[in-house]
Amino acid sequence: MSMSLNRAQIIGNLTRDPELRNTTSGQSVTNFTVATSSQWTDPQGAKQERSEFHPIVAWGKLAEICSQYLAKGRKVYVEGRLQTREWETPDGQKRQRTEIVAENMIMLDRAPQGGGIAGQAPTVRAPAMDQGVGDQEIRVEDIPF
Repeated sequence: MSMSLNRAQIIGNLTRDPELRNTTSGQSVTNFTVATSSQWTDPQGAKQERSEFHPIVAWGKLAEICSQYLAKGRKVYVEGRLQTREWETPDGQKRQRTEIVAENMIMLDRAPQGGGIAGQAPTVRAPAMDQGVGDQEIRVEDIPF
């Protein structure tokens, strides 16, 4: 029996506000991007920094919560699994995108004044089988973007 693990954990800041949409079947889906950065000193002693941008997709209730509480600049912990999807553009070009399908989200900063619930940093876990999406194959035609 072979063992496999598909787990992604990141802490970073949202690069834009989340976008909430619904699939043709009525399933909620939210997309956002989280930036992470690493710093190091190069052999010449100069400080260097590199940013990575991680596309995140959340489904169901977690999608609605992310859409409601997250915003550009917020610091967040996201845990989930990596998923690559492929599609063809209308002009026939093949495209591929690897994203993190969120299963857990923790807000790590307080909501800005006037937004969200003051001082709350809820931990949100996607239900194991939220409307059957947990282990269900997501069809590309159901993704509205």
